[in-house]
Amino acid sequence: MQKITETVKHLLIINVLFFLATLVLGDITYDLFALHYPKNPKFALWQPLTHMFMHGDFSHIFFNMFGLWMFGTPLEQMWGRNKFIFFYLSTGIGAAALQLLLYHFQVYGLTDTLLDAGVTSRQIEVFYQTGELSYGFMNKIGRETLISGLSTFNSVMVGASGALYGILVGFAMLFPNAQLMLLFPPIPVKAKILVPLLILGDLFFGFTSYSIGPIAHFAHVGGAITGLLMMWYWKKQQFNNNRWDL
Repeated sequence: MQKITETVKHLLIINVLFFLATLVLGDITYDLFALHYPKNPKFALWQPLTHMFMHGDFSHIFFNMFGLWMFGTPLEQMWGRNKFIFFYLSTGIGAAALQLLLYHFQVYGLTDTLLDAGVTSRQIEVFYQTGELSYGFMNKIGRETLISGLSTFNSVMVGASGALYGILVGFAMLFPNAQLMLLFPPIPVKAKILVPLLILGDLFFGFTSYSIGPIAHFAHVGGAITGLLMMWYWKKQQFNNNRWDL
Protein backbone atom coordinates (compact mmCIF):
# COMPACT_ATOMS: atom_id res chain seq x y z
CA MET A 1 0.00 0.00 0.00
CA GLN A 2 1.43 3.37 -1.03
CA LYS A 3 2.15 5.91 1.68
CA ILE A 4 -0.24 8.84 1.69
CA THR A 5 1.30 12.25 0.96
CA GLU A 6 0.73 15.31 3.12
CA THR A 7 -1.48 17.36 0.80
CA VAL A 8 -3.64 14.37 -0.11
CA LYS A 9 -3.99 13.60 3.60
CA HIS A 10 -5.09 17.15 4.36
CA LEU A 11 -7.59 17.10 1.48
CA LEU A 12 -9.03 13.85 2.81
CA ILE A 13 -9.41 15.36 6.27
CA ILE A 14 -11.10 18.51 4.95
CA ASN A 15 -13.56 16.44 2.90
CA VAL A 16 -14.40 14.26 5.87
CA LEU A 17 -14.94 17.31 8.09
CA PHE A 18 -17.30 18.85 5.53
CA PHE A 19 -19.16 15.55 5.26
CA LEU A 20 -19.54 15.29 9.04
CA ALA A 21 -20.82 18.87 9.08
CA THR A 22 -23.54 17.95 6.58
CA LEU A 23 -24.60 15.05 8.80
CA VAL A 24 -24.82 17.29 11.86
CA LEU A 25 -26.13 20.55 10.39
CA GLY A 26 -28.15 19.23 7.46
CA ASP A 27 -29.38 21.33 4.55
CA ILE A 28 -27.82 24.59 5.73
CA THR A 29 -24.39 23.29 4.75
CA TYR A 30 -25.61 22.56 1.21
CA ASP A 31 -27.21 26.01 1.02
CA LEU A 32 -23.92 27.62 2.00
CA PHE A 33 -21.23 25.48 0.41
CA ALA A 34 -22.73 23.46 -2.48
CA LEU A 35 -22.56 25.06 -5.91
CA HIS A 36 -25.80 26.70 -7.05
CA TYR A 37 -26.68 28.21 -10.40
CA PRO A 38 -25.30 31.80 -10.41
CA LYS A 39 -28.74 33.41 -10.84
CA ASN A 40 -30.10 31.44 -7.91
CA PRO A 41 -30.38 33.52 -4.69
CA LYS A 42 -28.42 30.82 -2.83
CA PHE A 43 -25.35 31.24 -5.03
CA ALA A 44 -22.22 32.64 -3.35
CA LEU A 45 -18.78 33.45 -4.77
CA TRP A 46 -16.99 30.84 -2.66
CA GLN A 47 -19.13 27.92 -3.86
CA PRO A 48 -17.07 27.05 -7.00
CA LEU A 49 -14.32 26.18 -4.52
CA THR A 50 -16.23 24.77 -1.53
CA HIS A 51 -18.48 22.46 -3.55
CA MET A 52 -15.43 20.26 -4.13
CA PHE A 53 -15.42 19.34 -0.44
CA MET A 54 -19.15 18.53 -0.22
CA HIS A 55 -20.64 15.09 -0.88
CA GLY A 56 -24.12 13.64 -1.07
CA ASP A 57 -23.71 10.38 0.82
CA PHE A 58 -21.16 7.91 2.18
CA SER A 59 -20.57 6.04 -1.09
CA HIS A 60 -20.05 9.37 -2.90
CA ILE A 61 -17.30 10.54 -0.57
CA PHE A 62 -15.77 7.07 -0.17
CA PHE A 63 -15.12 6.47 -3.86
CA ASN A 64 -13.95 10.04 -4.48
CA MET A 65 -11.53 9.94 -1.58
CA PHE A 66 -10.31 6.48 -2.55
CA GLY A 67 -9.56 7.82 -6.03
CA LEU A 68 -7.85 10.91 -4.61
CA TRP A 69 -5.59 8.75 -2.45
CA MET A 70 -4.86 6.22 -5.19
CA PHE A 71 -4.14 8.60 -8.07
CA GLY A 72 -3.35 11.86 -6.29
CA THR A 73 -0.57 10.45 -4.13
CA PRO A 74 1.82 9.58 -7.01
CA LEU A 75 1.15 12.97 -8.61
CA GLU A 76 2.03 14.84 -5.42
CA GLN A 77 5.13 12.69 -5.01
CA MET A 78 6.24 13.70 -8.49
CA TRP A 79 5.16 17.36 -8.49
CA GLY A 80 5.40 18.47 -4.89
CA ARG A 81 2.76 20.13 -2.72
CA ASN A 82 2.18 23.47 -4.41
CA LYS A 83 1.96 22.27 -7.98
CA PHE A 84 -0.34 19.42 -6.99
CA ILE A 85 -2.80 21.56 -5.01
CA PHE A 86 -2.86 24.13 -7.83
CA PHE A 87 -3.67 21.38 -10.31
CA TYR A 88 -6.32 19.83 -8.06
CA LEU A 89 -8.18 23.07 -7.35
CA SER A 90 -7.91 24.27 -10.95
CA THR A 91 -9.43 21.09 -12.37
CA GLY A 92 -12.24 21.23 -9.82
CA ILE A 93 -13.07 24.80 -10.76
CA GLY A 94 -12.79 23.93 -14.46
CA ALA A 95 -15.26 21.12 -13.93
CA ALA A 96 -17.73 23.49 -12.28
CA ALA A 97 -17.27 26.04 -15.07
CA LEU A 98 -18.28 23.62 -17.84
CA GLN A 99 -21.30 22.34 -15.90
CA LEU A 100 -22.44 25.89 -15.14
CA LEU A 101 -22.03 26.82 -18.81
CA LEU A 102 -24.37 23.97 -19.68
CA TYR A 103 -26.85 25.14 -17.05
CA HIS A 104 -26.61 28.66 -18.49
CA PHE A 105 -27.72 27.53 -21.95
CA GLN A 106 -30.53 25.41 -20.48
CA VAL A 107 -31.92 28.19 -18.28
CA TYR A 108 -31.61 30.90 -20.91
CA GLY A 109 -33.21 28.59 -23.46
CA LEU A 110 -36.23 28.21 -21.19
CA THR A 111 -36.27 31.96 -20.49
CA ASP A 112 -36.43 32.68 -24.22
CA THR A 113 -39.23 30.14 -24.58
CA LEU A 114 -41.18 31.82 -21.77
CA LEU A 115 -40.72 35.26 -23.32
CA ASP A 116 -41.82 34.00 -26.74
CA ALA A 117 -44.94 32.55 -25.11
CA GLY A 118 -45.84 35.97 -23.73
CA VAL A 119 -44.70 35.53 -20.13
CA THR A 120 -43.52 38.82 -18.63
CA SER A 121 -40.09 39.27 -17.04
CA ARG A 122 -41.72 39.61 -13.62
CA GLN A 123 -43.70 36.40 -14.10
CA ILE A 124 -40.52 34.62 -15.15
CA GLU A 125 -38.76 35.84 -12.00
CA VAL A 126 -41.64 34.56 -9.86
CA PHE A 127 -41.61 31.25 -11.73
CA TYR A 128 -37.92 30.65 -11.00
CA GLN A 129 -38.40 31.62 -7.34
CA THR A 130 -41.62 29.70 -6.61
CA GLY A 131 -42.28 27.39 -9.56
CA GLU A 132 -45.67 29.01 -10.05
CA LEU A 133 -47.02 29.75 -13.54
CA SER A 134 -50.52 30.05 -14.95
CA TYR A 135 -52.11 26.91 -16.38
CA GLY A 136 -52.41 28.58 -19.76
CA PHE A 137 -48.67 29.06 -20.08
CA MET A 138 -47.99 25.60 -18.62
CA ASN A 139 -50.13 23.96 -21.27
CA LYS A 140 -48.64 26.13 -24.01
CA ILE A 141 -45.00 25.48 -23.12
CA GLY A 142 -45.29 21.98 -21.68
CA ARG A 143 -44.83 20.74 -18.13
CA GLU A 144 -41.76 18.64 -18.90
CA THR A 145 -39.94 21.62 -20.40
CA LEU A 146 -40.80 23.81 -17.43
CA ILE A 147 -39.87 21.18 -14.85
CA SER A 148 -36.53 20.50 -16.57
CA GLY A 149 -35.59 24.18 -16.69
CA LEU A 150 -36.70 24.83 -13.12
CA SER A 151 -34.72 21.81 -11.95
CA THR A 152 -31.62 23.21 -13.63
CA PHE A 153 -32.14 26.63 -12.03
CA ASN A 154 -32.38 24.99 -8.58
CA SER A 155 -29.63 22.45 -9.20
CA VAL A 156 -27.03 21.79 -6.53
CA MET A 157 -23.57 20.53 -7.44
CA VAL A 158 -21.36 18.75 -4.90
CA GLY A 159 -18.36 16.47 -4.94
CA ALA A 160 -14.69 16.16 -5.84
CA SER A 161 -15.41 14.07 -8.95
CA GLY A 162 -14.52 16.87 -11.38
CA ALA A 163 -11.13 17.41 -9.74
CA LEU A 164 -10.67 13.64 -9.58
CA TYR A 165 -11.13 13.38 -13.34
CA GLY A 166 -8.38 15.95 -13.74
CA ILE A 167 -6.22 13.83 -11.47
CA LEU A 168 -7.02 10.75 -13.56
CA VAL A 169 -5.95 12.53 -16.74
CA GLY A 170 -2.72 13.66 -15.10
CA PHE A 171 -2.04 10.14 -13.87
CA ALA A 172 -2.74 8.60 -17.29
CA MET A 173 -0.39 11.05 -19.02
CA LEU A 174 2.43 10.51 -16.53
CA PHE A 175 1.93 6.76 -16.06
CA PRO A 176 0.21 5.63 -19.27
CA ASN A 177 1.12 1.96 -18.93
CA ALA A 178 0.13 1.60 -15.27
CA GLN A 179 -2.22 -1.35 -14.87
CA LEU A 180 -5.52 -0.43 -13.21
CA MET A 181 -7.87 -3.13 -11.99
CA LEU A 182 -11.52 -2.83 -12.94
CA LEU A 183 -14.18 -3.77 -10.39
CA PHE A 184 -16.60 -5.25 -12.92
CA PRO A 185 -15.16 -7.29 -14.54
CA PRO A 186 -11.99 -7.63 -12.39
CA ILE A 187 -9.45 -7.33 -15.22
CA PRO A 188 -6.37 -5.08 -15.54
CA VAL A 189 -6.52 -2.20 -18.03
CA LYS A 190 -3.78 0.31 -18.81
CA ALA A 191 -4.39 3.87 -17.61
CA LYS A 192 -4.02 5.28 -21.13
CA ILE A 193 -6.98 3.12 -22.20
CA LEU A 194 -9.20 3.22 -19.12
CA VAL A 195 -9.21 6.98 -18.53
CA PRO A 196 -10.30 7.90 -22.09
CA LEU A 197 -13.02 5.23 -21.86
CA LEU A 198 -14.31 6.82 -18.65
CA ILE A 199 -14.45 10.24 -20.32
CA LEU A 200 -16.21 8.83 -23.38
CA GLY A 201 -18.70 7.18 -21.04
CA ASP A 202 -19.46 10.51 -19.39
CA LEU A 203 -19.93 12.13 -22.79
CA PHE A 204 -22.36 9.38 -23.78
CA PHE A 205 -24.37 9.61 -20.56
CA GLY A 206 -24.26 13.40 -20.66
CA PHE A 207 -25.78 13.59 -24.14
CA THR A 208 -28.34 10.84 -23.60
CA SER A 209 -31.04 10.01 -21.07
CA TYR A 210 -29.30 6.88 -19.79
CA SER A 211 -27.54 8.51 -16.83
CA ILE A 212 -27.52 6.49 -13.63
CA GLY A 213 -28.61 8.88 -10.89
CA PRO A 214 -28.10 12.65 -10.58
CA ILE A 215 -24.54 12.74 -11.90
CA ALA A 216 -23.01 15.91 -13.39
CA HIS A 217 -21.32 14.14 -16.28
CA PHE A 218 -20.17 17.35 -17.94
CA ALA A 219 -18.44 18.37 -14.72
CA HIS A 220 -16.37 15.19 -15.07
CA VAL A 221 -15.61 16.13 -18.67
CA GLY A 222 -14.76 19.69 -17.61
CA GLY A 223 -12.30 18.45 -15.01
CA ALA A 224 -10.71 16.11 -17.56
CA ILE A 225 -10.39 18.85 -20.18
CA THR A 226 -8.87 21.27 -17.67
CA GLY A 227 -6.40 18.62 -16.55
CA LEU A 228 -5.50 17.80 -20.15
CA LEU A 229 -4.88 21.46 -21.03
CA MET A 230 -2.76 22.01 -17.93
CA MET A 231 -0.70 18.89 -18.55
CA TRP A 232 -0.19 19.89 -22.20
CA TYR A 233 0.86 23.41 -21.22
CA TRP A 234 3.24 22.24 -18.51
CA LYS A 235 4.82 19.74 -20.85
CA LYS A 236 5.18 22.38 -23.56
CA GLN A 237 6.72 24.89 -21.18
CA GLN A 238 8.76 22.21 -19.38
CA PHE A 239 7.86 23.53 -15.96
CA ASN A 240 10.42 22.96 -13.25
CA ASN A 241 8.78 21.38 -10.19
CA ASN A 242 11.02 23.37 -7.87
CA ARG A 243 9.49 26.69 -8.90
CA TRP A 244 6.26 25.59 -7.19
CA ASP A 245 7.91 24.75 -3.86
CA LEU A 246 8.79 28.24 -2.67
